[in-house]
Amino acid sequence: METGQVEAIWIKRGKRAPMDRVEEAEMIAGKGLVGNANQGGRRQVTILDAEVWEQVMEELSATIDPAARRANIMVRGLNLENTRKRVLILGECKVKIFTETKPCERMDEVLPGLKAALYNNWGGGASGQVISGGMVRVGEIVKWEN
Repeated sequence: METGQVEAIWIKRGKRAPMDRVEEAEMIAGKGLVGNANQGGRRQVTILDAEVWEQVMEELSATIDPAARRANIMVRGLNLENTRKRVLILGECKVKIFTETKPCERMDEVLPGLKAALYNNWGGGASGQVISGGMVRVGEIVKWEN
C-alpha cells in the first residue's frame, strides 16, 4: 500500500491573508480545518504534493516557501494525480478528494510562470471534503483508503 506522510499544515486566516504554519490542526466533518477561511463546500481542504512542488521549483530555478501555494496540507510520498473520488486518510481524519486544485493568478504574483508550471497533471494539488474529522499532525502517515 502506498503511504506517505504529512510534511506541513497551514491555516488560511482569510482571503488573501497569510498562511499560518501549524504542527497540528483539527478537521471537522463537512466543514474543514478549524480556523481556516474555507468552510463547507467542496474545497474544504487543499493538499499539495511536496515532490511536485520541489520539481516545479527546480524547473523555475526558484526556492519559494510552499506556503505560497496556499494549500492546507503538504504530503510527501503519495501521488495525488487522478485521485478524484478516492479517500485520503490523514492521521485520524478522512478526506474524500473532489477535484484537482487549479492554481490561480496569485501564483504569478509570487513568481512569474508559477501558475503555468503547476497547472497540468494535478500540479496544484487536490482538494476535498472532510468526511471523518479529528486531529492531523505533521509527521503522521497518510494513505489511501482501500
